Amino acid sequence: MRFGMPWPGRDVAREAEEAGVGAFCAGEFADHDAYLTVADIVANTEHALAGPAIAYAFARTPYAHATALRHLHAQAPGRLFLGLGSAAFRINRDWLGVPAERPVDRIAETVGAVRAWLHAENGEGVHYSGEFYALDADVRAPVLGRLDIPVLLAAFNTRMAATAGRVADGVIGHGLFTGSWWNDVVRPSVERGTTGGGRSGARSLEHGWIITAVDDAAPERAVADARRMIAFYLTVKTYDPFVAHHGWQEPVAQLRAAFRAGDTDGMARAVTDDMLTEIAVCGTTAEAKDALARRAGSLPRDVGYFAPPSFMVSHRRRAAYARACLALIGQVPGDA
Repeated sequence: MRFGMPWPGRDVAREAEEAGVGAFCAGEFADHDAYLTVADIVANTEHALAGPAIAYAFARTPYAHATALRHLHAQAPGRLFLGLGSAAFRINRDWLGVPAERPVDRIAETVGAVRAWLHAENGEGVHYSGEFYALDADVRAPVLGRLDIPVLLAAFNTRMAATAGRVADGVIGHGLFTGSWWNDVVRPSVERGTTGGGRSGARSLEHGWIITAVDDAAPERAVADARRMIAFYLTVKTYDPFVAHHGWQEPVAQLRAAFRAGDTDGMARAVTDDMLTEIAVCGTTAEAKDALARRAGSLPRDVGYFAPPSFMVSHRRRAAYARACLALIGQVPGDA
């Protein structure tokens, strides 16, 4: 597994790449754009993989996704990947003002239409015909040429994971993922998708986020931050199948009640020790190394993004957590 992290900024990143971090990813929200962040990554790194993990799939047309990647490829050939996420129903409807229905079917076509642009050769038309997208472009300028940039889908539940296996090059796992969720739910679903899509035997890439908070001076605070991050994620009902799979309905009901009451400390307290152990890597450096040793067989196979908690955590503390993560390089077999 290649050791990666969400983009920590150029100052930390220089230190991180020198230490052996082999991939940086960019998230997306109302205050930061995925592709602008990837541009910052490729401008300030030399060898590491770079890409959105994730970009909102429906916030841009397939043309816009592909054009951004072509632009970035000129600076970082061979280093890019594209991670797409469907985003929540309300984000699509209320923030982006785009159709929110049938996100799985829509994102499957998005992958095909983005690839039509990425694979387009000079002198040839760009064609795609589907329910949601129809392309019939004639670009009369020598600016194209096939780019084989891996496209991955943020896949949490079974149907999206199967779709990733059917149409994409792999999956991006959520920070909540446990060994059981990878092995019992996501990987079998991806394999069903590859078989059903006529891609039996295809090797799907696995990237994934890992909630990581390491602080030797204040390990209790690091653990509390990890608990709060887990709790914040689990306020979303999309993850109910994951909760039921692990039998965590009671603590999740408690943390959701605390969230509604604005009690962030209560949210953290509701996260059980079992949940923390299965999901996060946190505490002192020694405790984090022990956690990685326990989870060595349940991490994403290709790239693991050791991600500092962001819910109610300052930029300064996130940067400190990112630096502390560097002590974990070499603790996972095969990391860069």
